[in-house]
Amino acid sequence: MLSEIERGCLVLTDITGYTRYLAGTELEHAQDVLADLMTTVVGALRPPLRLAKLEGDAVFAYAPAGRLDGPTLLDLAESCYFRFRRRLRDIRQATTCQCNACRQMPLLDLKLFAHDGEFVRQRVAGREELAGADVILLHRLLKNSVAETLRLQGYALFTEACVRAMQVDPATTGMREHVETHEHLGAVRTFVQDLHVRWAEEQERQRVYIGPGQAELELPFEIPAAPPVVWDYLTSPARRMRYQPGTHRIDQQNPRGRRGPGTTNHCVHGHQVIVEEILDWRPFHYFTVRFVVMEIMLEETVELAAVDDGTRVTLRTRGPRAGKARQAWESLREQHTGYMREVFAQLAAVVQEETAGG
Repeated sequence: MLSEIERGCLVLTDITGYTRYLAGTELEHAQDVLADLMTTVVGALRPPLRLAKLEGDAVFAYAPAGRLDGPTLLDLAESCYFRFRRRLRDIRQATTCQCNACRQMPLLDLKLFAHDGEFVRQRVAGREELAGADVILLHRLLKNSVAETLRLQGYALFTEACVRAMQVDPATTGMREHVETHEHLGAVRTFVQDLHVRWAEEQERQRVYIGPGQAELELPFEIPAAPPVVWDYLTSPARRMRYQPGTHRIDQQNPRGRRGPGTTNHCVHGHQVIVEEILDWRPFHYFTVRFVVMEIMLEETVELAAVDDGTRVTLRTRGPRAGKARQAWESLREQHTGYMREVFAQLAAVVQEETAGG
């Protein structure tokens, strides 16, 4: 019986400098560090990706077609890189060891490759493997000329097939075009995101975060899925339309070519349009928006935290501080609370139905 051909987003991460690091350090310490970093990368990718295989210093994962959109893929790539860099920094700061393995940790970096293509699942030695020409192509891209041509070490490389399938605009997201040529595969057009630059921007970006005790309204909700999955439902206009009552249309504008600070959502409720502006964006931890309801300006942080049965989403809403606007917000608060309870009840039901069975 022939295996069924499937399609999806194939993702491969690779730790840069692994061979040189391993060769020049104490094996025992080096293996502990690398095992820790690999665990961090796997945790950052799964979910929304499914783990296909660990390959030495690389992680191979995938998402079936329709399970991932472009903005979420870009968020995932950056979130994975940020978690890798934070973990590398934390390990270094937490140790006083002066062995070569500990001193040379800054030599390590991370690359991520993404391609949209076909694959089949097959059993090899009792384990499921993904196979096909697109799987081979993705792995061939590990050997490339990006470092020499673009002078990059930590980066995300997306094939043309991937950005087309995910409807990502490389120009507005700041990607650089790069072509790799491989025997039997020909020229492969790709687009490269400098993750070093994004990491530096992440360190400098101002936070807009409403923490515990800083809001007039705080509502917790339980959703039966992992934070990255719930994040996608909360931030994708197409997914929001599946559970948000009374919403006829959501038009999203992304000045930077992707969801994030500066993005505006125009939520059409009959003759009323509510414009949400994203002020802060920390996938898959929290985001903060500003919006106006009945001429009352509100700011709201939506925070996600993993729990045993899925995700606890906490809404913290802050209104005007004084005057008539403050009185109007106090009158509106109960109505807003009721609406958000309805939204999250619908969300929990939709998530449970659509993610049943993985």
